[in-house]
Amino acid sequence: MKKQVFVWFFLLLWVVSACTPAAAPIEEPTAEISPPTSVPTLPPAPQPTAVANDPQPTETTGSEPVGSEQAETKVFKIVPGESRVTYEVGETFINQNNRFAVAVGVTTEVRGEVYANLTNPPESSIGVIEVDISQFRSDSSRRDGVIRNQWLESARYPIARFEPLRVEGLPEAYSEATPYAFRVIGNLTVKNVTREVTFDITAQLQGETLTGKAATTILMSDFGVGPISILGVLNTEDEVKLTFDFVARP
Repeated sequence: MKKQVFVWFFLLLWVVSACTPAAAPIEEPTAEISPPTSVPTLPPAPQPTAVANDPQPTETTGSEPVGSEQAETKVFKIVPGESRVTYEVGETFINQNNRFAVAVGVTTEVRGEVYANLTNPPESSIGVIEVDISQFRSDSSRRDGVIRNQWLESARYPIARFEPLRVEGLPEAYSEATPYAFRVIGNLTVKNVTREVTFDITAQLQGETLTGKAATTILMSDFGVGPISILGVLNTEDEVKLTFDFVARP
């Protein structure tokens, strides 16, 4: 009996297993392989091009260096103390039986520059000349005081200024220690009044020293100064001679 029960149990188990659908096989996960990506291609390396040779400096022909014109122009500075400006004006002393005399005043306070082109003298020029006229000294301190405070008013307007406009008559060639005569035309300002005047100049260069003399004649009335008249004492002439003796060095 027990044997039959076992057989029937075995048969039943077989039938059940036969009716049950077979389980799907478990698939092993497969690694997803990405398609190969394209490797970017670099542009072809530029081929080196031939570099033109740098231009080689060429030698300057001729004897004149670059900028020779500037090198040929020398600047000479007027030396105060060694140079001087002089005025001369006629005086008539009424109280001394109309005695005539020439008053002379001198100052050494003068400054300026001369630009001398030794290779081409006509290219030479003169800079502004300034004179301290408050420092004029004559043989009479009384005259100097009246000029300074009343007539010329140089205590108030101490600087006379000459601004050259043009130079005429310079030589075509230069020779050392040879005096040359020429003219300088420019504006002279005294006591805030400006007039055009002409200086006649003689100058020479010897070694490193330029010397010369410049002279002109002006009218005091042109600058609102005179002629001067002191009742019963003296009268001056209107005409004044100005002389500029100069020494200049580089």
